[in-house]
Amino acid sequence: MRSPPIRFAVALMAVLFAASVASAQPVFYPAKGQSHKRQNSDRQACHRWAVDQTGFDPTLAAAPPQRSGGVARGAVAGGAVGGVAGSFNANAGRGALAGAAVGGLIGGVRQHNQNSQANERQAQNLEGYNRALTACMSGRGYSVR
Repeated sequence: MRSPPIRFAVALMAVLFAASVASAQPVFYPAKGQSHKRQNSDRQACHRWAVDQTGFDPTLAAAPPQRSGGVARGAVAGGAVGGVAGSFNANAGRGALAGAAVGGLIGGVRQHNQNSQANERQAQNLEGYNRALTACMSGRGYSVR
């Protein structure tokens, strides 16, 4: 079970991601007097086309998973290694403490890098989808902002 601060951080990241996705969507304006009904029809058709072209559907995409626990796992592993190393000079406690600190730091950096890569892939997928959607809507006579 996640602790309350971690749950809060994960929820906050999901909200921020959803807000960034919503703000990243292009806005289409009828340039040839298309009716509202026609706009909806064109938007749906272009959405399906963009999904087919990119393999990405932003209506189904969730926020990238934010992995947690990297610091704790790194600290446990580092503490074990440090304890073993410290036992050779009869100082297992200090070795375990130092190993836990270094392991926690390495685990935190590794976790941050994994989360950053997942966020980057999601942003690239959305960018490709938006380009395809924009191309389709432009071809149907809409201006894009």
